[in-house]
Amino acid sequence: MTVSKTATNARPRSRAAAIGATALVCVSVAALPLSGLVASRPADAAQRGATIGALYDISFSGLTFAKGELSVQLDGNAYEARVGMRTSGLVGVFVPSKSNAESTGRLRGSHVVPTRYAMISKEADLSSKVSMDMGRGDVRDLAVTPQLKNRPDRIPVTRSHRRNVVDPLSAALMPLSSGSNGLSPNACDRRIPIFDGWQRYDVQLSYRRTEDVSGRGYDGPVVVCGARWIPVAGHRPDKRSVKYMAANKHIEIWLAPVANEPLLVPYRISLRTMSGDIVVEARKLTLPDHERKQAAR
Repeated sequence: MTVSKTATNARPRSRAAAIGATALVCVSVAALPLSGLVASRPADAAQRGATIGALYDISFSGLTFAKGELSVQLDGNAYEARVGMRTSGLVGVFVPSKSNAESTGRLRGSHVVPTRYAMISKEADLSSKVSMDMGRGDVRDLAVTPQLKNRPDRIPVTRSHRRNVVDPLSAALMPLSSGSNGLSPNACDRRIPIFDGWQRYDVQLSYRRTEDVSGRGYDGPVVVCGARWIPVAGHRPDKRSVKYMAANKHIEIWLAPVANEPLLVPYRISLRTMSGDIVVEARKLTLPDHERKQAAR
């Protein structure tokens, strides 16, 4: 791991915000410290190529404080995903911050195999960066700034913790097997192993219910998944925030299907924190042209 010397003792405050934004907008409840969940079609369906886009409003205790944007480009079995977040309104004037992340890789059957992940976040005079090269599910090269401070109670990240993992943004890509029903309880039946450059954690999804929504680019049913954040390494288990998030049962992800394809996109995310509720909700969904006529009105 290579780390900027000037950032070694920096407080990773903006890193937490960046990871949270990425997870929120993408939908993998891990970068909050959750990651994101955008489901993608199986590799054989991706052969036609498609572009999925979404704009999100991000609110805290009912006040919109940021905007998010997600785009996923499928080309054969290859994918390229980007997500960005920026503070807005008065919050953006007094506490300006901006986060961006991108990831590339391939869809192989029901698995996502990332090849590269990069994230950068800027908040005032603080910045956080991650550059990660991957292969066959393993992290091969990693550079991050700042480095987490050494603490005697921190669970160390070992080489084994960086194997068979996905990055936070690739965690947003969930291939579904051919013929599966994306709105069935099985859509939420998954556990996602994530490494964000600092911490290793899992996101366990489970089915809760089905809802009907309208507007914002999609009218119809969505599947609602509950999510649990499971820390593995890199965290401090006795910290109050870690204990709270590990026990948090108030996290939901709403996923909307794209026409008749086995493809889901995030419609809404809600998360209870110690300070208040965070909600990410689609302001506009942009679906592939050949599907939009069927799914959006």
